[in-house]
Amino acid sequence: MEPRLKHLDCRNFAPIDVVKGLCHARKEPVLADGACCELFDKLPKCKHCASYRPGLQPYLGMCVASPSRPMTYPDLIGVTCEWFAWKPTA
Repeated sequence: MEPRLKHLDCRNFAPIDVVKGLCHARKEPVLADGACCELFDKLPKCKHCASYRPGLQPYLGMCVASPSRPMTYPDLIGVTCEWFAWKPTA
């Protein structure tokens, strides 16, 4: 099961600082780690990619799609990644 999705996992979230941001859909301030709403639009991040493999450290993994298999962060945004593919939903 996918971990709890937060505002910072949404395309509508624009960060202001480490703690808060703006929701473009609702036009109001929100907490970055607050629960997402019904207007949630999942942002492509490494942790949502079929090629991401978690590592031994909680905030570091590996991209198996890349020939060099680089280390990557699960929250790295993959909007422009040529290898990004959504994980299949169970």
